[in-house]
Amino acid sequence: MRDPFARNPRLRRRKAVNFGMEVLATAAALLAVLVLAVVFISVFRRGVDALSVSFFTEVPAVFGEPGGGLANAFVGSLILVAIATALALPIGVLIAVYVTELAPPRVAHAIRLCLDVLNGVPSIVIGIFVFSIWVISHQQSAISGGAALAIIMLPLVSRATQEILLLVPTSLREASLALGISRWRTVLGIVLPASSGGILTGTILAVARAAGETAPLLFTCSLAAQTLETDPRQALQSVPLSIFQLSESPDPSDHAKAWAAALVLMTFILLVSLLSKALLARSRRKLTS
Repeated sequence: MRDPFARNPRLRRRKAVNFGMEVLATAAALLAVLVLAVVFISVFRRGVDALSVSFFTEVPAVFGEPGGGLANAFVGSLILVAIATALALPIGVLIAVYVTELAPPRVAHAIRLCLDVLNGVPSIVIGIFVFSIWVISHQQSAISGGAALAIIMLPLVSRATQEILLLVPTSLREASLALGISRWRTVLGIVLPASSGGILTGTILAVARAAGETAPLLFTCSLAAQTLETDPRQALQSVPLSIFQLSESPDPSDHAKAWAAALVLMTFILLVSLLSKALLARSRRKLTS
């Protein structure tokens, strides 16, 4: 049987164009992976020698003394991200439930648009916003820093939750309502538990995004002591701010610590991102099976 492409120049041209686009798409994907690999390897080579037990367990050394670590920055980042998650997670889930389960189509579309716009707002603008409404009248603190990070996390949590709620089969809702269960009990007892894996995935992605933010913290939580503090009413040191401050130091040992902190932060974000992708794939399989 003769090949139809041999007799039809148009089909041959379409096949050639299709092959060319596949090659371009594959090359673009490989380029993205290559850039990530180059950045990670570069940071690893510059920062791995500065990693040690004391780097994670000691606070920065007094000026002029060698050694020291970034224990205060790691603890501060954990507290900041915990505050941001505690603020963004319930609000984001409630917004997603309203948009997917209760809101009229026009209202739902408007809310989705607002979330997308909020997701695109530069983080430094969010930092200035929190600074103007809270820090000026009070003081810098982990609470204000966590609030700024929560604004960054909110659209990510809400949009991810919306996507996973839409994957919950409509038959589950209809069966629950047919049994006389109220709408809110259906959402609370059936829809949300079925989509808990996807909600966790969105939260993890948002945590990865917030953990690496520096600009909002410059305005809300940068005047921190170089000691180990846990009071959220005070400004706390964080890993991104430590990287920024150490990179501006004239001391080469501080530069090495900055690279080491960047390596820890990149590794954390990479592992969290991989974990979120695995959880999302598992949730989709569970809901679509």
